[in-house]
Amino acid sequence: MLCKIDARRPERVTARAAGGGVEGAAAGRGGPLAMDPETMRRLGHEVVDRVVDRWAGLAQRPALVAAGREEMEARLREPLPKAGEPIGPLLERFWTDVEPFAARLDHPRFFAFVPGSPTFASILGDWLASGCNFFAGTWLEGAGPSELELVVLDWLRECVGLPDGAEGLLTSGGSAANLVGLAVARDERLGGAPEGVAYLSDQTHSSVDRALRILGFPPSSVRRLPSDGDFRLRAEAVRRAVERDRAAGRRPFCVVATAGTTNTGAVDALPELSALCREEGLWLHVDGAYGALARVTVRGRESLEGLERADSLVLDPHKWLYVGYECGCLLVREPGALERAFRVLPDYLQDLEAAEGRVNFADRGLQLTRRARAVALWLSMKHHGLAGLIAAIDRTQHLAELAARRIETEPELELTSPPRLGVLTFRYAGEGRGPAAGASPAVDLEALNRAVVETLQEEGRFVISSTRLRGRYVLRLCPLNWRTSPDDLDALVDEVLVLGRRTGGKEVGT
Repeated sequence: MLCKIDARRPERVTARAAGGGVEGAAAGRGGPLAMDPETMRRLGHEVVDRVVDRWAGLAQRPALVAAGREEMEARLREPLPKAGEPIGPLLERFWTDVEPFAARLDHPRFFAFVPGSPTFASILGDWLASGCNFFAGTWLEGAGPSELELVVLDWLRECVGLPDGAEGLLTSGGSAANLVGLAVARDERLGGAPEGVAYLSDQTHSSVDRALRILGFPPSSVRRLPSDGDFRLRAEAVRRAVERDRAAGRRPFCVVATAGTTNTGAVDALPELSALCREEGLWLHVDGAYGALARVTVRGRESLEGLERADSLVLDPHKWLYVGYECGCLLVREPGALERAFRVLPDYLQDLEAAEGRVNFADRGLQLTRRARAVALWLSMKHHGLAGLIAAIDRTQHLAELAARRIETEPELELTSPPRLGVLTFRYAGEGRGPAAGASPAVDLEALNRAVVETLQEEGRFVISSTRLRGRYVLRLCPLNWRTSPDDLDALVDEVLVLGRRTGGKEVGT
């Protein structure tokens, strides 16, 4: 029997159709896993209160509390529970044994990797998507969430400059988006066979290597080319490699460019690379996981010229659009390319085939079962508006510039790469051992700076990461959190100076 739905109150199913409806189930006929509405409200309010308290006190807590496996096993290891327990004490246990032992990536002094600092509007959106348990794989089962995803994808397409008609989907993050995008490139240029050559730089994110491996490309089919002095991939280096491969009878098919490298925030030479790809018939895949969204700002637009020419483009709203994990995105210029690569319709899904104009996102990527990631993104973008998001992105780029200026004023510090799209690198070089004087051979600067990073992480008040540039160990700073202030960055630089002096005075690694 079909249920009669009140369009104004769609959750109310008539008693005739459902044997008492929602109210009847809540009164005790909901089965062994049911919970009464008043208990749900009370527990929900408690969770909201604790999350809000966490936000309010975030700056007063450590940015990182590390713990060893032995301690965490002692806290959490236990046999499979045979009988249930009251949920109140279990929630309290989460706050004492789980939540404290993690990096607070939304902390104003967390500067490692690419921080994630969601807006509260996006958190509300995630709660709504989870509470409603939306299925966003097919239109039949999720017309509302699917349309919402189409809307936010079009907003993202407009932000990065891709043309009308470009299609996409939301993914778990940049790694999944790179995999999906490169699968489309393989199908469109190679007919699905992993028998071509891909070109990328020594600064390309490791998820691209992993994606190519999963797609069946052996290491011999991947050309990792040296970047230039600014850590950018140039078209001339690709051109020479393509010519060599064609002469050897190989089949070039794809160039992977990066719009905001993880190491230094560098942007590959997108106009040159796109021109080369058009000339050679190659697919241009751009990994802009964190950096691409800076195009909405004046600073970013100039740096990201040519982004709009990508055949496929990766971006992560859970980075610079400030929504919670997991929310990545892939956009593809050519309409229909995603479905040509991924659409499969077995007999048991024949009822779900989308009518004209409707979209089954399961036909565009890896997942059939998909959560409604679009709800959080939609709610946050609608609440803050593009103007609010531009201000936040632009402010974090300005913070990186402020940090670089402060570093350059300190004779003991060396700026090893300038601020680009909110990322910069530097190192402690010691008194009179800055870039002008050169390092004293009596001090192992790698050991010294490694000790600085490790001490910061152990103490937990600040968190930065490290990387290597041309083999040299450097400190990496990424202040992309909308909570971060200039005072936070000044305090970090002060702390690096203190730790560097303390360690450097011991003449480590002589």
